[in-house]
Amino acid sequence: MHLSVSVLLAVCLCWTETVHAFVPQQNNHHLQIQQQQPQNTQLYTEALEIPYGEESRKYRRTVYSHDDWVKHRSPDRFWNNLKTTTKSGIYKNVGREVVAVTSVSLLVMLWNMLTAGYTDLLGVDHPALIQSQYLPVLKLPMNPFTLSSSFLGLLLVFRTNKAYQRWDEARKNWGMNINHTRDLVRMGNAFYDSSQSTPSQRASDLDRLSKCTWAFVRSMKRHLSPEWEDEEDFRKELYERLPESQAKAILDAAHRPNRALYDLSLAIEQLPMHFIRKDEMHKALTIFEDNLGSSERLLTSPVPIFYNRHVARFLFVWHLFLPFALWDACKDSWNHYLMIPSTAILSLFMFGIEELATQMEEPFTILPMQAFCDKIGNWCNEIVSWEDGDNGIITKKSYDGHNSVYFEG
Repeated sequence: MHLSVSVLLAVCLCWTETVHAFVPQQNNHHLQIQQQQPQNTQLYTEALEIPYGEESRKYRRTVYSHDDWVKHRSPDRFWNNLKTTTKSGIYKNVGREVVAVTSVSLLVMLWNMLTAGYTDLLGVDHPALIQSQYLPVLKLPMNPFTLSSSFLGLLLVFRTNKAYQRWDEARKNWGMNINHTRDLVRMGNAFYDSSQSTPSQRASDLDRLSKCTWAFVRSMKRHLSPEWEDEEDFRKELYERLPESQAKAILDAAHRPNRALYDLSLAIEQLPMHFIRKDEMHKALTIFEDNLGSSERLLTSPVPIFYNRHVARFLFVWHLFLPFALWDACKDSWNHYLMIPSTAILSLFMFGIEELATQMEEPFTILPMQAFCDKIGNWCNEIVSWEDGDNGIITKKSYDGHNSVYFEG
């Protein structure tokens, strides 16, 4: 028994080095990345050796249309999903772990063929090549795995639920941004007191409001995105859409979204309208600040690391010893070979569940934030282009100047 225990420990140690998907990166590595200032995004990403699973996150930023929903409900969806299994970034990320536990299953099968006998390809049974009381058959009862599977399931369910809640909260934050940017610009246009300005000044004020609104959400997107992915595009877009001085002020700020939000506050103050209406518009800015703070909390505070580590260790060790329990369960197959594909399939999908939670835990690099920002910019530009009477209907207004609220006659 001492020798069999030693063999088990040796197998575990042999594959410890292959397990990378569940091991958190060292803090020193993050510090080095933060200190680097890449001049070329492509060279920077190559230097980091970012795995495919990380690169594939950009392809998960889906914005559905009606046509996409039709495809989503297609009766062929199961077959189509099976065909793309080998292209999945989720499975590629856990490939080494699956190979590790499947290799253990293969080693257990080969060892037990030597110590318990085997059947050749012609169906002839052969006795054990190695017969010794110190070299027993490597197997375990199934009961410990049956009892522990429910606890492992609870850990994975909690892990995935919390990860999805984080994704859902981030998506709601951006939904609030979309709603209130449109609401803000709509109020700015409708409340604008044209009697206090010229048409050209009105167009300039509303254009500034639209651009400052877009600048905030774009700065928020950059704030929540990795530098190597978005910094270059962010600088380019700011200089294209904003005055150079304003773009530079945002880029030089220690907290760029705060600076963009300050510029938006000044753009609102520039609008000629009653102060009560300005207060209503400023309420949207408070919502923006709350969404930003909520998103920063999600970005900087993961699910407690010790919980993630325990789940990863439990999951890996559980699968590492599963082949020993499958030896008797697969006794009706040729040399118990079904234990190998059984281990591979179970580990692939169960490791995949944990990987799904890890991918959703940080939601911002899988949310289509760039698409949100582009739509916000387009919608804001369209809203400020509208004028009273351009639809053939003139609103009856009684302007008493921007220091008073007008009432319908």
